[in-house]
Amino acid sequence: MPGTVLAVGAIGCAAALTVGLAAVGGAAVQSQRAADAADAAALAAADGASGAVLGVPCELASRVAEAGGAAVTSCAVDGLVATVTVTVPFGVLVATATARAGPPEPMSG
Repeated sequence: MPGTVLAVGAIGCAAALTVGLAAVGGAAVQSQRAADAADAAALAAADGASGAVLGVPCELASRVAEAGGAAVTSCAVDGLVATVTVTVPFGVLVATATARAGPPEPMSG
């Protein structure tokens, strides 16, 4: 009988660990999806700002983000630089990422 209790306890611990690791893995995947969508959306907005692509920069960012399964929560264009924040749902939580695209900052020195 003591062996049965030990086996049930070990199986319970293994199951709890598996569920926890699956949740962490899922969160990592959603976080990467958010980062990828933010990068692509910021590039689309910067292309729109530069005239490389026709369209309103933040509308372009929204279309690209939606194609990646994300939603734009913030979009700002300053000259040729676009900064976009997106969210990706993960159960009852959301993963958020921000990306900037445009020409490089001038070197100081």
